[in-house]
Amino acid sequence: MKNDFETAGLQEEGLFMNRGSRFVAVSRHDVWRKFKDSLFAGVFLTAIVLSLLTLAFLLASIIYKGHGSLSIDFLTSYPSRFASQAGIKAALAGTFAFVAITAPLSFAIGVCSAIYLEEYAPRNWFTKLLEINIANLAGIPSIVYGMLGLVLFVRGLDLGRSVLAGALTMTLLVLPVIIVASQEALRSVPVSLRHASFALGGTLTQTVFRVVLPVAMPGILTGTILAVSRAIGETAPLLTIGALTYVAFLPSSLFSEFTVLPIQIFNWVSRPQVEFQDVAAAGIIVLLAILLLLNSAAIVMRDRFRKRMG
Repeated sequence: MKNDFETAGLQEEGLFMNRGSRFVAVSRHDVWRKFKDSLFAGVFLTAIVLSLLTLAFLLASIIYKGHGSLSIDFLTSYPSRFASQAGIKAALAGTFAFVAITAPLSFAIGVCSAIYLEEYAPRNWFTKLLEINIANLAGIPSIVYGMLGLVLFVRGLDLGRSVLAGALTMTLLVLPVIIVASQEALRSVPVSLRHASFALGGTLTQTVFRVVLPVAMPGILTGTILAVSRAIGETAPLLTIGALTYVAFLPSSLFSEFTVLPIQIFNWVSRPQVEFQDVAAAGIIVLLAILLLLNSAAIVMRDRFRKRMG
């Protein structure tokens, strides 16, 4: 009888739902909350679908325009004032040259900095201030690093418009990203592993390099490769330090002048001839392929380290 009165009261207030033979009490707050959840889920799903459709349209447009210009000659030819003879040999070599310097240099400095900040640095206000500034540096516009590289490397160290100056400038650009990613990877290592190493008599250095670092390496490698991928696609810093837009030779040393794929693509896009737009689209396809290979390498190395640790 009491349950009947309670059900009747809920029915008068409109706060129950009949599910088969069971009466389930539901408040108006729950109904409104479920409505908002469904509404926001629909909005987010629509945003994702629109973003993917826009990306698919851009990729299809680039492939449609550039596939006709892709060939072995395009990869092995120097730039030319004639679109039919233009190639990316010099830009491709310049890209690989500065990445070959930027990647190991930024990895070594970034990972060592993260290890010091996470494992060795004292927990005080100065360390906290340092970490905040590093995180803020990761969000600074890239052209600011270009101006810093122009003042410090091109003019200050008198490196000129060389591969080394460009590589050092890009190292400054990606260092904050690598440091932050490496710190997060080190923090994700369970504290129990550190305690187990200390319990077995390991020193702090042994614990860091034999226990913590191998476990954190998948995240560190992923962050490093993604940061280097960003450096490959940057144009503003290299234009600021004076990288050339037209180069018909390969860099022969660290002090040679150079160009890179984004600058070469920018040069073609800025030309009024329609044929160069198709050549630029072909260059974009090559650049996207390089970035895709780097990201795939990050995934493969991460999975291998996880399987090894597992």
